[in-house]
Amino acid sequence: MGSEPRVLMVASEGMPFVKTGGLADVVGALPKALAALGVDVRVMLPKHQQVKEQYQDVLDTVATATVHLGWREKYLGVQRLSHEGVEYYFIDNEDYFSGPVYRGGDLENEQYLFFCKAVCEALSHIDFAPDVLHLNDWHTGMIPMLLKTQYQSEAARTLFTIHNIQFQGKMGFPVMRDMLSIPDYYYTPEYVEADGCANMMKAALVFCDKISTVSPNYAHEIMNAYFGLGMEGILSARAHDVVGILNGIDMDEFDPAFEKGLAAQFSECDLRGKQSCKRALRAQFSLGGSPHAPIIAMVSRLTRQKGFDLVRYAMEELLTTADVRFVLLGSGDKEYEDFFNYIAGKYPGRAGTYIGYDEGLAHQIYAGADFFLMPSQFEPCGLAQMIAQRYGTLPIVRETGGLVDTVAPYNRFTGEGTGFGFATFNAHDMMAAVRLALAVYQDKATMRKLRRNAMGLDNSFEKSAEQYRALFRSMV
Repeated sequence: MGSEPRVLMVASEGMPFVKTGGLADVVGALPKALAALGVDVRVMLPKHQQVKEQYQDVLDTVATATVHLGWREKYLGVQRLSHEGVEYYFIDNEDYFSGPVYRGGDLENEQYLFFCKAVCEALSHIDFAPDVLHLNDWHTGMIPMLLKTQYQSEAARTLFTIHNIQFQGKMGFPVMRDMLSIPDYYYTPEYVEADGCANMMKAALVFCDKISTVSPNYAHEIMNAYFGLGMEGILSARAHDVVGILNGIDMDEFDPAFEKGLAAQFSECDLRGKQSCKRALRAQFSLGGSPHAPIIAMVSRLTRQKGFDLVRYAMEELLTTADVRFVLLGSGDKEYEDFFNYIAGKYPGRAGTYIGYDEGLAHQIYAGADFFLMPSQFEPCGLAQMIAQRYGTLPIVRETGGLVDTVAPYNRFTGEGTGFGFATFNAHDMMAAVRLALAVYQDKATMRKLRRNAMGLDNSFEKSAEQYRALFRSMV
């Protein structure tokens, strides 16, 4: 243990305390996997309202202090909790963390400017001296700069992980200057300025020691303008400091062989239970027609990034020209919610929609569907395709980002694969991949082989943790 680096992971959310997206899954699973390897890893999060509601009685106060934000003086509480073998620290401040996890606009910028400053202050109040600060997404972006320019701290090296480069923490420079006392000479393209805004992610990419992102392919993609969204210049300049480490999933949480909430259990060696799960899914969404008709599913945030413009363009053609059923679970942009409610109303028995999110229902969909559609415009890593594979539900994906690293498209000549893919972001290419999948579905032996290939993949966080440990060691 003594030879292992001491690591403090910092993020805006993390399971099981608070979750709005995939970042929380990573922050929940990776520390446990690192701890199992002997890494002394701890986690620091905001004390959001959800944390207070569920864990207030078991939190211990480590310190109280004051954070100076320009002319303001703000309360800082540091509390701790041990959970499943990992120590967690929570940054407490009612002004910033008693409402939504992300407040939007300048209020959200102010939330996380405070968080960055509070983390820097908290380091001197906790009984832990990290060798590496592992910082996640733009909400932590100012920490490397603050440590190097205001705290003159080289004690801890900083790793900044990009989970989604689309969200960068942009604001007018006066806001950043006012709250963090950033001198004007840092407001240049060399430091924090990008496209006429102060940019928290830009600050992180300039001042951190190493950069990682959540899949090897995405690490390459974001060095060109289409995917880099203004950050491609600094990323290309620092290419030797950028590494892509594929996210994983919790293989115990998603395990159809032991999951009690399913209609039946099944495994890659015995797939019979999957048919029971399919019958249960058909009943859940009142799907009619042949019980053998293939089911295509989506579990997703309903946003443009996830390819829903393609789905909207092709959906009625799919439902009227193929004997197929479709189910969707998710919420997001109203235009897509309205569309899928319309589809479910117009095609009862052929399409089912659940607007919202239900974890148990998501598992039932993964287990009962035959194919999982994920036509993303871009996808840093993606977890849903790996979860679907775990349940023998074959992903149909656009070949981008982490989808390239996790789905081997079916090869007609060798008969191998773990899903289906298409390269160009358009509805016709997506439909060609869907029709290929539906054709293969008629070949029971090939489908059984592809399902077993997918279920046999090791998408655990243990592999990711080994790579992170090697990266941490190289930094110290």
